[in-house]
Order: sequence, then C-alpha cells, then structure tokens
Amino acid sequence: MSLLRGAIPLAVLFALALAGACGRTGPFDLLDNAISGQKACGDGTCGEGENCSTCYPDCGLCPGCGDGTCATGESCSSCPVDCGPCSTCGNNVCDDAESCGNCVVDCGQCKTCGDGVCDQTKETCASCPLDCGLCPSCGNLVCDGPESCFDCPGDCGECQACEDGFCKPPEDCLSCAPDCGVCDSCGDGVCNSTTENCFTCPADCGACSGCGDGVCTGNENCASCKHDCGVCSFCPNGACEAFETCAICPQDCGQCQAIGCIEVVTCAFGCIDLSSNPPKFSVTCVANCVSLGCADVQFFVDQVLTCAVGALPQCGGDPQCIMGECDAEIAACLGATCN
Repeated sequence: MSLLRGAIPLAVLFALALAGACGRTGPFDLLDNAISGQKACGDGTCGEGENCSTCYPDCGLCPGCGDGTCATGESCSSCPVDCGPCSTCGNNVCDDAESCGNCVVDCGQCKTCGDGVCDQTKETCASCPLDCGLCPSCGNLVCDGPESCFDCPGDCGECQACEDGFCKPPEDCLSCAPDCGVCDSCGDGVCNSTTENCFTCPADCGACSGCGDGVCTGNENCASCKHDCGVCSFCPNGACEAFETCAICPQDCGQCQAIGCIEVVTCAFGCIDLSSNPPKFSVTCVANCVSLGCADVQFFVDQVLTCAVGALPQCGGDPQCIMGECDAEIAACLGATCN
C-alpha cells in the first residue's frame, strides 16, 4: 500500500559465493581449483586436455551444437542448448559431467559471463542470459529445452537459495530479482523481449497470467507479482527495504528514537489524503508512525486520531475544522513527550 500524503497545512501546524562446490576434480574442474592445481573449465583458456566436448566454455561449442537437435555425439554436458540440462543439475553438487556452461546453479557462472557481450561460440542463453538474452522458449510456462531455475525461473521456478535477502553468486537480476533487484533496463517503459517478460519485468511487460488473483502460487514471487506475494523485504539482511522500519526491523533500520506526541501526529496525518472523498489513508503508515512513541505518547496520539476520524464526516478535509473539534485533545498532546 502506498503512503498517501495530503494534509500539508495541518502537518505544518502540528510540526511546530558458491564456496561449497570448490575442490572437486574431473573433466569440468571448477574455477580456482586449488586442490588439483589445474586450469579450471570456465577460466577462459582452452588448456591441455580440454576440447569442445569436455569444456566448451573455454574451447567453444562443437560444430552442430545449437541447431536444435540433440545429435549423435552430443550430450547434456557438451551441448545442453540442444540436449537440455543433465539430470543431476540442481543437486547442489558440481558433478563430473557439469560445468559453468551446462549447470550454472551447481557450478557457478563462467568468468566471461556478465561482460555484456554474448560470445556465441562459448556462451548460450542457458549459461549466460545476461549477455545472450533469455532462451526462446522462456516464458511459455513450461520448463523445457535448456531451461533451469537459473536462466528461466518464470518457467522452472526460482532456485532454492532465492528469496533469502542476499544476492549471492550465481544469482543475478534475471535469476533472482527478489534478492538482487530487477535489471537496470526494467522500468524504462519498454518491454525488451531479449531479457524481459512478464516475470522478469512486470513493470514494462505487464503482469503474468494469474497475477492478481490474491494467491501467491506457481512460480510467482515478490518481484514478479507484488499484488499476490507482497514486497521483497527481508529482515535481517543489512538493508532497510520497502515497508521495513526501525520498529519492525531494527537490525536493518537501526533502533527507533522515541518522539513526542505532536511529531507522531504530524507523521500520522501525513499518511492521510484529506483531499479525496472519502479520505484515503495507509494503515501501515499510521501504525509505523504511532510505534515511534512511548506508551504515554501513544495514548495521547490515540486520543487525537480518534477525535480527528470522528470529525471527518462534518469537517471533510478542512484542517481548521478538525482542529476546532479536537482542540482539547491537541492541547493534551502538545505536552506529551517520552522524556
């Protein structure tokens, strides 16, 4: 609910890493593998013993890979764009047949991913959608082809670590907007079909089917469908996010500093739009304001707000009228502090 502010005259008056996968060995050794001492698959160099079949992120895709057919000689490890991900992808272990090219969720992203250039000889929509764009089938509500929770959470569901409040590799704005925020281009008013759809950027592309029915179901999340799933605020995660306050999340927003009655009332009336008929207000906003006062202050604030609400039918949005009806309550409020 947005914070509605409209009683300015009255307000002025009152104001007076993916560390767990390291160390494995095999044809697709991880980056920075200190145990093996060998160059890892995904370091950008096609080293000794690596080729297109064993390490396409470094050596390039084998001929024919990417034509849409899982041909003889191709497999989930050498050509996931044609053959789909391996069955072990997603088990939180970077297995022997997996690499940063065919299973980002287990093995992490390749070093070249994120440089803004899609090297089509070594990168695919599945291994690096930030550079290469979403896979063509992403958005059809079916988790098919090379898709996974990393490159198409709208179809496949978000990865397990998503929505913990921390943007950790390999998460990014496409794979986990709840933790990492939406991508920079989202919100410019143009639905860029390369990287945006109703799931990755509802602000530009509109809400996905089913969003708005009041139930957070399927693959919806707080970034793709706030209406059903709420806002992306996580406590504690080191950031004071939307709708978090010192009252409900002091770990992120700091300890509240108790304020006086007039300050609380001014804050609360800033949550009410008296220019509309009937007046509109945010209950959350008012509650957050009231929570900043100590017990005595909250008591006197309650008296003022109760009187003001009762005076609305005859006063409408006239602040002078409301003050006249509630002058005794306001007088009591003036002297109430938390000191």
